[in-house]
Amino acid sequence: MRMMKVAIVDDEEDIRQSIGQWLALSGFDTETFACAEEALKVIGPDWPGVVISDIRMPGMDGMAFLKRLMGLDSGLPVIMITGHGDVPMAVEAMRLGAMDFMEKPFNPDRMTELAKRATQARRMTLDARALRRDLGEGTKVMGKLIGTSVQMERLREDLLDIAQSDGHVLIDGETGTGKTLVAHALHAAGTRAGKKFVTLSCAAFTEEALAERLFGPVAEGGGLPLVEEARGGTLVLEDIEALSSGLQARLLTLLNEQGTPAETRIVAICNAHGEGRMLEDLLRPDLYFRLAAHKLTLPPLRARGEDVLTLFNRMAEQFADDYGCEPPEVSAQEAAQLLQAPWPGNVRQLINVAERAVLQARRGQGSIASLLMAESDDLGTAMTTEGKPLKEYVESFEKMLIDNTMRRHKGSIAAVMEELCLPRRTLNEKMAKYGLSRADYT
Repeated sequence: MRMMKVAIVDDEEDIRQSIGQWLALSGFDTETFACAEEALKVIGPDWPGVVISDIRMPGMDGMAFLKRLMGLDSGLPVIMITGHGDVPMAVEAMRLGAMDFMEKPFNPDRMTELAKRATQARRMTLDARALRRDLGEGTKVMGKLIGTSVQMERLREDLLDIAQSDGHVLIDGETGTGKTLVAHALHAAGTRAGKKFVTLSCAAFTEEALAERLFGPVAEGGGLPLVEEARGGTLVLEDIEALSSGLQARLLTLLNEQGTPAETRIVAICNAHGEGRMLEDLLRPDLYFRLAAHKLTLPPLRARGEDVLTLFNRMAEQFADDYGCEPPEVSAQEAAQLLQAPWPGNVRQLINVAERAVLQARRGQGSIASLLMAESDDLGTAMTTEGKPLKEYVESFEKMLIDNTMRRHKGSIAAVMEELCLPRRTLNEKMAKYGLSRADYT
C-alpha cells in the first residue's frame, strides 16, 4: 500500500512546524512549504497525497492556490486553515472544491482525523484511476482483435474469462493469426494488468543462452533472469516447442515450486500448429498439462468469413492515414477475391497486402486483384478455396460498402443516403441487418 503524503502550506514557520510535527507523530509522511508557489512545483495530477493550506498568505493566497490545485487535479483533497473571522471564506473554499476546513487555534485530534479521512479518500481515488487505466488498456488491446465472426466473438469471450483466472495459458494457431496480440490482451484485461509483461522467444537462442536468459545467472549488465523480472506478472514464452528436454524439466520445476495460484503466470505460444506437429508430442506430458490449464486455439483467417473485409478496410484506412492518402476503393469483384483467398499467412499476410494496396493506389497503379494474384503466385497457393453462395458475397460487399461510407461521413445518415442512393428506411433496415450502429461512427 502506497504511503500518502501530507503537504502543509503556510507562510508562518511555527504553524508549519507544529502541524508537521503533530502529524508526523501520528504516522503521516509530511512535507512543508512556505508558499503556494513552492508547493505547486511539487504537486501535480495524481500526486500521492493531500494538502493542508492556510487561506491567508502573501503572494498567491489560499483561495487562488485552491483554484490552481483543482485545475490540476479535481480529486485532490485540500483542507483549509482559517482564522476565526474567515469562516465565510472557508465555506466558499468548500464550494470551490476544498474537502474541509479547520479554524485556528485548531484541535490536534480533529486535524489528525481530517488528515486520515483525506488520505484514505486520496488513496481510493488514485486506486480507482489506476484500475480505470488498466481496464482502459485492456479495452484498447481487446479492440485490436477485430471481427464479428462467430469464431472471434467466442475467442473474445473465452479470453475475458481466462484473463480473470490465475492459471497458465497455452495459445496455438497458424502463423500470423495474432497469438502474441492475444497474449497481450490476456495480460491487459486480467488481474495482472499494470504488472510486468515479459516476452521471450525460445527459438531465438542457443540452449545455453536460453537457460541463462530464462533462469540465470545473467552476465554482468544483462539485468535479472526473466523468471525474476516477470515475478508477479506475466511471462510469455513464444515457440515453446523449441524448449529442450532439459529446459522443459527446469520450467516444470519452477511451475511446481510456485504452487497455486501461480506467482507468475506463464503464457506459452506454440508455432508448430501448421507444420503437422502436435505440441503434446513435443513437450513432456506433465509440462504440457501444466501449461495447458487454459488453452486458446486461434481461428485461421480463411475461416472467419466477412472478417476478411472488415480487417482489410481497417488496415487500409490506417495505412492511408500514415501515408497521407485516400484508402483504395474495393470493387465487388475484389471483395469476392479477398473473401475467397486462402490466406496461408493469415492476418499478418492481409496486413501486408493492405499496405501494398495503399501504396500502389497512392501512385495510381495496379489493383487489389493483381496483388492477390501475385500473392498466390509467390506462395504457390490457389486463388480460391471452396465456393460460397453468391448471396453471401453480395451481403458481405454490401455491409463493407455501408460501413466504409458511414466511416467516411462520420455517421451522417443524410450523407450516406445521398452517396448510396438509399431511402432512409432501406438504410436503417440494412444497418440493423448487418449490426451497424450510427453511434459507432460519430
